[in-house]
Amino acid sequence: MLPREELLKGVENRDSVARVIDQAEQAIKTWEVVLTDFLSPPELAEIQRVFNRLTEVQLAAWGGYPQAERQRIAIARSELPLDQSQVSLVAVEIAGNFLFDTASHRDFLGAMLGTGIVREKTGDVIVLGERGAQAIVAPELVEFLSMSLKQVRSVPVKTQQIEVTELKVREPKKKELTTVEASLRLDAIASAGFGMSRSKMVDFIDAGDVRVNWKEVTQASSQVKSGDLIAIRSKGRLEVGEIAVTKKDRYRVQLTRYV
Repeated sequence: MLPREELLKGVENRDSVARVIDQAEQAIKTWEVVLTDFLSPPELAEIQRVFNRLTEVQLAAWGGYPQAERQRIAIARSELPLDQSQVSLVAVEIAGNFLFDTASHRDFLGAMLGTGIVREKTGDVIVLGERGAQAIVAPELVEFLSMSLKQVRSVPVKTQQIEVTELKVREPKKKELTTVEASLRLDAIASAGFGMSRSKMVDFIDAGDVRVNWKEVTQASSQVKSGDLIAIRSKGRLEVGEIAVTKKDRYRVQLTRYV
């Protein structure tokens, strides 16, 4: 048995982590590969942190393409071979003419959930503008969505399975910048990276809208380090690159902002 209470100590996404611990114990007992549902980035990051302490099991996460936000995890005993190919998922195309009635990510996701499926069985949704969208889902949903998803907003759609290799994934837009700061405080680095005032950034942090490596951080004075990923709800992400100390003992920080 895994040290359940110890693993759950201090975790943010307790229900999700507890469920994956149950699945890991099943994988240990049965010597089979066990699959989770799709997980959000904060859940995924926390589960990977928790399971890094264990030697009994291994994880492989995959969401259909390298930058996928929502991913499933395959769990297996450490003695078994495991890779991304064992994470079961499929891609579907939601095709229609959206030239005169533009649909957003929320519209497509809402229409999918409106058929009665649950969010945990769906991965990323990629909006293709006037042509519709593509979505990653659990394999058991394909036939149901093909029959049930017939309209998004006012537009009739045809939903069918496509190859994962047919996903039209755009590379994220990014902007490289350098800032020189007196400290590595979260509010200082994030305000420079997102191009907003420090007081505004403190407001975001106080409101719980800022995550570092997908973990909620509410202390503006928290220190960041090279490799950290800072995310602000609805504002995008910021990756902390190389950090160097200047002759005046300030910090020169390379940043990459993803929009």
